[in-house]
Amino acid sequence: MSTVEAPLPQGAGYGVVVGFGVAFALGMVWVTAQIKKHFNEDNKSTETFMVANRTVGTGLTAAAVISSWLYSTALLGASFLTYRYGLALGVWWGASASTMICCMAYLSIQGKFYLHELPKRRAPNAHTMLEIIRVRYGLGVHLLWIVLALLNNALVFSAMVLGSSSAVTALTGMNVTASTYLLPLGVAVYTYFGGLRATFLTDYVHTFIIMIILVWFTIKVIVHHEIGSIGALYDAAVQAGVDYPVEGNYKGSYLTMRSNECLYFGILHIISNFGAVIMDTGFWQKGFSADVGSAVPGYVLGGIASFSVPWTFGTIVGLGALALEKSPSWPTYPNRMTEAEVGAGLVLPYVAQTVAGKGGAFAILLTIFMSSTSIASAQMIATSSIISFDIYGTHVNKKPTDSQLIRWSHIGVVITSLFISTLATAFHRGGVDMSWLLYMIGNFTNPGCFPTILALLWKGQTRAAAITAPIVGMACGVSVWLGTAYAYYGEISIKSTGGTMPNLFGCAASFVVPLPVSVIVSLLWPKEFDWSVFGEIKKVESEHGRTQEEPVTQEVLLTPERKQYMKRMSRWAAFWAIATICGHILLWPLPMYGAKMTFSKTFFTAWIVISLIWIWFTLLVANFYPLYDGGLRQIWTVIRGSKGNAENSPEEVADSSASSSAPELRVAPKGE
Repeated sequence: MSTVEAPLPQGAGYGVVVGFGVAFALGMVWVTAQIKKHFNEDNKSTETFMVANRTVGTGLTAAAVISSWLYSTALLGASFLTYRYGLALGVWWGASASTMICCMAYLSIQGKFYLHELPKRRAPNAHTMLEIIRVRYGLGVHLLWIVLALLNNALVFSAMVLGSSSAVTALTGMNVTASTYLLPLGVAVYTYFGGLRATFLTDYVHTFIIMIILVWFTIKVIVHHEIGSIGALYDAAVQAGVDYPVEGNYKGSYLTMRSNECLYFGILHIISNFGAVIMDTGFWQKGFSADVGSAVPGYVLGGIASFSVPWTFGTIVGLGALALEKSPSWPTYPNRMTEAEVGAGLVLPYVAQTVAGKGGAFAILLTIFMSSTSIASAQMIATSSIISFDIYGTHVNKKPTDSQLIRWSHIGVVITSLFISTLATAFHRGGVDMSWLLYMIGNFTNPGCFPTILALLWKGQTRAAAITAPIVGMACGVSVWLGTAYAYYGEISIKSTGGTMPNLFGCAASFVVPLPVSVIVSLLWPKEFDWSVFGEIKKVESEHGRTQEEPVTQEVLLTPERKQYMKRMSRWAAFWAIATICGHILLWPLPMYGAKMTFSKTFFTAWIVISLIWIWFTLLVANFYPLYDGGLRQIWTVIRGSKGNAENSPEEVADSSASSSAPELRVAPKGE
């Protein structure tokens, strides 16, 4: 850990972590109460708490998607890995985010509708991804998926907390254990009271602040007097390649896409993020909560916009560190950072205090706090939904009431907060840093990826295949990971198991192996699934106000206009999934890797300018589009205090937040 004196006092750390946490908690509790008052959204209803009544609009969905990739690990990791390996890293990191989200857009629309020769409603009332697994394969497979999903959430969440607490400690000198426990505290309060709707709202508020700081900070680094311009940043990066050539990079340069380590990391991170997204019930819940007409455009827009954050921010901060570390104002001057400091993610905090002093350090402290709490809220809702709906409501009490599910959701939020903080503390005390978790996480999150996709897209996957594939995949992945670590380094230790190649081979094995295993087992003992069984999933009847709606019949649901609309959305989702994979992976970084070139100053300048334009586009999508897409109307309604019609459903009164081009679906009341 760093021995550099923190630029901010401990009071600043406690003030942000505790003070802002309490302020946001109180603010979101108030907002939740106002939403209940004016829009009839009852946070004591499971449908509201877990899936926000499925009425979230395109703008808020896109902002939530961008927020989902504003991990503190992304901000810290993209910066320190660019500092290590060069500018190729930012492109690969961006690709590993955007492609996953656009693929998730396709799965999201399939989760709502099944589109083949005759469209049928597939799982429109699902609350969690695990609920779909239970209905299709039964309780045994459901238990296995609970383990896989909880493992995924625990590792992703603890990695975020670990990286954030280390950065907070570096910036303020705050005790790292105290930071680890206090960071999720305020989040637990507003998530406890507000549920998923509060998560969407806090995602938006946090993302609004974060994006402003990121846009300001990228410009601040470039115009800092020790750098001064894009051209000067280029010159400094060229000199760094001469002084500290990067092994595996073309001519040792930081300014080349021909970087072996960046390529390996890109492949590793892409396949790991497939697992992290698909096995994260939080992403599925956001898909379920989106209005039918908002899921695909929201996910696609958010996915494309999210590319800029690791690319632009990681590139400028990482290369900026190379330029600034020779300055007397650099915290470790005249020495370079130690490997422990780099691995702990301290590149960004050091750049912040160099270019903007205590103000910059405070801005980054606030950014890390915002990104951490935003992700923490989504992770808490996801994990609490598993505890309440999939453990208590399935295996403990098979006929739970709405209030019982809500109570266990609240218990789940508290349990998650305490457990993750304890796990992150254990990792820290055991000598594990954010870099190690970042690399190894896919070994455990990938095995359920293909079986989950096939559960929704292929009626031929059998129960035996669903059980066998992830178990075999994880066994192969972990075996390859540990075996390769021993083969490369002659030992199995934290250092060896954190190496690039052991994790690359292990993650690839755990990702790929389940696919052929599932297909082979399914074909050996074939049995086709009847998609109509998903209709057994019902909404939870509310004990507070509205009761469960009348069933929606195929005749009412499948009007010609709605069939055509859903087919079009499915095609668009598939198009963008393929387009981002081709554009962000196959047609951009891979050909440039094969080109064996270093950037000229003109090319580098154009590269940075385009990246800055892209991050400004992300700012517009994340900050202002949700306001245009109904947000201003809702805000004005709350401010002026006009009460919504209590007789209307949330879907009707909250249309401003769920604007959609989908053909209207109206279910006639009984007897009409």
